[in-house]
Amino acid sequence: MPRVIAIDFGLKRTGLAVTDPLRIIATALDTVDPKDLMNYLIAYLAKEVVDGFVVGLPVHLDGKPTELATNVHALVEALKKTFPALWVETVDERFTSRIAQETLNTSGKGRMARREKGQVDRISATIILQGWMAQQ
Repeated sequence: MPRVIAIDFGLKRTGLAVTDPLRIIATALDTVDPKDLMNYLIAYLAKEVVDGFVVGLPVHLDGKPTELATNVHALVEALKKTFPALWVETVDERFTSRIAQETLNTSGKGRMARREKGQVDRISATIILQGWMAQQ
């Protein structure tokens, strides 16, 4: 079965997570600069079989889209154009960054290890993917 990639898009960093081929486990994949995201995905898909993308959609507590949602919608359109054979789905990403930060804080890693900025983005993408997998 093909993998699924989750994307936690940010203006400074974008976190990525991926399922195993059986879609049982979500694993943090990488953190990339948003301008390098498409090239990264093209290279990844050249090596791995992927079925689709789950993209976190940032919304406020009241369900209204945040300012970043416009960028996420543009990313979704770019994914559909670049990878027309793959599906793209958005999911509510409320609280994923907070949960990711709490997970990192309780991980037992030292303060310096927790300061690596991309960790929260990768963990957030993993949480997005785990939530999506639980609903399938």
